[in-house]
Amino acid sequence: MHDDRRLTEVRLDRFLRDRIDPAVYPRTLPLTLSSWDAPDEPVPALEALRHEFTPQEHGAAWGRPWSTKWLRLQGEVPEAWGTADGMSVEVLVDLGFSGDLPGFQCEGIAWRSDGTIIKAISPRNQYIPLKLLGGGMAVDFYVEAAANPDLSQNWTFAATPYGDKATSGSEPKYRLGRIAIAERNQTVWELQQDILALSGLMHELPMDLPRRHELLRALERMLDIMDPDDVAGTAEAGRAALAEALSRPAYASAHQLVATGHAHIDSAWLWPVRETIRKCARTFSNVVALMDEHPDFVFSCSSAQQLAWMKEYYPELFARIRDKVRGGQFVPVGGMWVESDSNMPGGEAMARQFLEGKSFFLAEFGVDCQEAWLPDTFGYSAALPQIIKAAGSRWFLTQKISWNQVNKMPHHTFNWEGIDGTRVFTHFPPVDSYNSDLSARDLAHAERNYRDHGHGTTSLVPFGYGDGGGGPTREMLAAAQRTADLEGSPKVRIGSAASFFTRAQAEYGPLPVWVGEMYLELHRGTYTSQARTKLGNRRSEHLLREAELWSATAAVRAGHTYPAAELRRLWRLVLLQQFHDILPGSSIAWVHQDAERNYAAVERGLEAIISDAAAAVLGAGNREFLLNAAPHGRQGVPALAAAEPVPPGNPVAVTEADGGYILDNGIIRAVVDTDGLLASLMDHATGREAIAPGERGNLLELHRDTPNEWDAWDIDAFYRRNVVRLDEARSVTLEHDPRGEYPGAVVVVERMAGSSAVTQRIALGAGADSLAITTAVDWQESEKLLKLGFALDVKADRSAAETQFGHVFRPTHLNTSWEAAKFEICAHRWIHVAEPGYGVAIANASSYGHDVTRNVRDADGGTTTTVRVSLLRAPKFPDPGADQGRHELYVTIRPGATIADAVEEGYRTNLTPRIARGAHGVEPLFAVSNPALVIEAVKLAEDGSGDVVVRLYESLGERSVGVVAANFPALRVQAVDLLERPVEAPGVTTAHVDTAEVTLRPFQLVTLRFGR
Repeated sequence: MHDDRRLTEVRLDRFLRDRIDPAVYPRTLPLTLSSWDAPDEPVPALEALRHEFTPQEHGAAWGRPWSTKWLRLQGEVPEAWGTADGMSVEVLVDLGFSGDLPGFQCEGIAWRSDGTIIKAISPRNQYIPLKLLGGGMAVDFYVEAAANPDLSQNWTFAATPYGDKATSGSEPKYRLGRIAIAERNQTVWELQQDILALSGLMHELPMDLPRRHELLRALERMLDIMDPDDVAGTAEAGRAALAEALSRPAYASAHQLVATGHAHIDSAWLWPVRETIRKCARTFSNVVALMDEHPDFVFSCSSAQQLAWMKEYYPELFARIRDKVRGGQFVPVGGMWVESDSNMPGGEAMARQFLEGKSFFLAEFGVDCQEAWLPDTFGYSAALPQIIKAAGSRWFLTQKISWNQVNKMPHHTFNWEGIDGTRVFTHFPPVDSYNSDLSARDLAHAERNYRDHGHGTTSLVPFGYGDGGGGPTREMLAAAQRTADLEGSPKVRIGSAASFFTRAQAEYGPLPVWVGEMYLELHRGTYTSQARTKLGNRRSEHLLREAELWSATAAVRAGHTYPAAELRRLWRLVLLQQFHDILPGSSIAWVHQDAERNYAAVERGLEAIISDAAAAVLGAGNREFLLNAAPHGRQGVPALAAAEPVPPGNPVAVTEADGGYILDNGIIRAVVDTDGLLASLMDHATGREAIAPGERGNLLELHRDTPNEWDAWDIDAFYRRNVVRLDEARSVTLEHDPRGEYPGAVVVVERMAGSSAVTQRIALGAGADSLAITTAVDWQESEKLLKLGFALDVKADRSAAETQFGHVFRPTHLNTSWEAAKFEICAHRWIHVAEPGYGVAIANASSYGHDVTRNVRDADGGTTTTVRVSLLRAPKFPDPGADQGRHELYVTIRPGATIADAVEEGYRTNLTPRIARGAHGVEPLFAVSNPALVIEAVKLAEDGSGDVVVRLYESLGERSVGVVAANFPALRVQAVDLLERPVEAPGVTTAHVDTAEVTLRPFQLVTLRFGR
């Protein structure tokens, strides 16, 4: 047999393009257009419809970046249209779409004249059925068209001005396409879907499989039967020619896919939050319209914040969503407020993501989500399994780990074990996408890629256009229908995530286990990009801690009204900023400008709450009190209490030496040399030198930072090959106290980092265990990375970095590709390196990116462990002005430190001493007998009962025993989950009404509720 395969495939492609596709809509009639342009920001529909609409030309250019045009579409349907069998009438609206990147360009939403939503208009979903327009043959409705610029630029990562409305210009970005009434041929459309399914499957099958050739010949017979001049008249015969090929059942051993509708909508990214709100309305309106036509269609929606926006801004659409939730088609999943970053949010913030998300879903829909859902987050903290279980959830789904550059995860279905030993059933869909279109290519990849064949038979595939929204389409549902039981294809079943997890968990025997973090071998720059956003997050988390603590204390001690509603509002605003493209610094300028404004508003609100609570607990007076919100004593003030502080101790001794200065407070001794570098750091308790021989600390280094792609996201390993050591100072001076008192000492160092002026203040306080370094930078660099390093005389084979409710160890060596890939790591408030008997802790007030390297010295055979903190970056995409301007970054270094010292130093560095005036101090609400047990939050219960909730964790990675005692009349105590529901907590005994005895495993998290 001669091989004419390629000729037939080309023939098929052209026939589909030139004959079938145009025949779906054989007749169209342009509509009459009029329009009104919103002068600036979008306005509600009813407000827009009150304006005068003027005639609008077809094919006209429109849409300055980020603008909104309202179109009115009017016309009459010809009398005979849509009356024949298999024919219907739709309106087609092309706003000037390109065929690529749905969700990254202009979009629209159709409205009735009464202000109710019809459905959305998007690049691959341009139709509106006539029946949705109210019946009859008259067409009269409106389209809200958003001129969102395409910032993807085909992923060239070139700098663009379009991410900031102030620089995006006024030139129109789009030109109106076909806007018309159209007659639709359902039979031709069904044939089109048949061809796409079989042709796609054919191309995925191997050449030596007979089924591939059977499909080719079936498609060839269809081509021979079809009349290219009468596609409509021969479409039924064409479908009949393909019927036998479509009816062949799948192999008995075919992989099984549970397909759940999805639209991964980034809550901000290459568009601002205000546009995300409209993207959600567009996507969800399409989804509910699709559900009306397909009662078996199931859609998974993961973000409570997005549904809260619908409730606030689109109540009529929200009511329709609620109906679909009741019907089991629209399924809330994930249980988080947003799909947050999981590396950088603090422990309490991660807990609140689940508390706020699950509480919203329970209150609004009566749904208790059982699956955590983070498909696109840039790596997964080892603390997450415990937090997920503590929220009352059972399963975890992720996808992004498939982006690893070096190592592939060994499993797709497994138990994930966290830092405390908690395990959670986890699935990593082998389709390697959270935006699948259910094409044959995606389905075949899922089956071929699945790493657990022989143990499991099922995986999940989330389908629907995402990132910028759009969601599932009728074409995707057609693909699912055709592949439900089709030879050569995996079996596809539409269903919920819960149905998948239940089935997978039941069929899988003993599960493999992945222990520790799921580190993403990509996007390491997100620990550092957009430093102001990261500072705002860290500052907000600690202000929230203070506000809740002092408000709860004031409520218990003074009958002060607890500001529950305002605290919830501010928490939710902070949780939104933790979305995985906001906190990581990977969004456009507009997004980060909004974030900075939001953080400023959060700070104002929380400072007011703290001030009111402090006044209530301290009373009226002029004595100065230190409000110590830390879980450790400070300046003689117990943890979580307010009292008059004890003076810090003897003044710091300052000695000039060789152009530099020696600072000594009797606890530590630091030598700052003539270059402003740390030549020596010693703690008197051990008498040991922390700085490695021949090395120095406080060394700023400036690297070239030009990643191959994903500029704001990535730091590539080759950055280390180009470095400038900033070891020359312009000046090194001692700052004198004008009052003539010297409780502490400050050395001021001025130097340049490229074109950027740097001023460092190296401070040692009386009674301080650590040296503090404040680095103020007027950052003017482009595509550079600034790091602050300390070369330490410590033989550390691993580093300890704080994460949520504990810490994670990472090797400092590069024995395997897994370790080599972790050349940039995330730490929260502190990082610690040690050898047996001696360690050094480095804490920070806003930085997350770190690297730790080791080197054996030739001179003495000792090991130098270098810890560096990543301070600033300057990527060009997607925000060409990222991080430009002034910054102040705060770091402390504590020699002779244990892990317990590191924990304390982290809180000390991030909780600025708060002095307030009043009449009397206040005792803490709780006392903990073991300092290893750290209180992370004190608050009143969510239900308004007045009960007091305390959350604590074992901080040292040891088995720790202690007693948590209420310092107020408590009626009962019980262990609860993150939603404050009673649970059985291992190691917790509540035999008394006001105390809990605890024996906690390493890093165990416990929440206790004390009744009042």
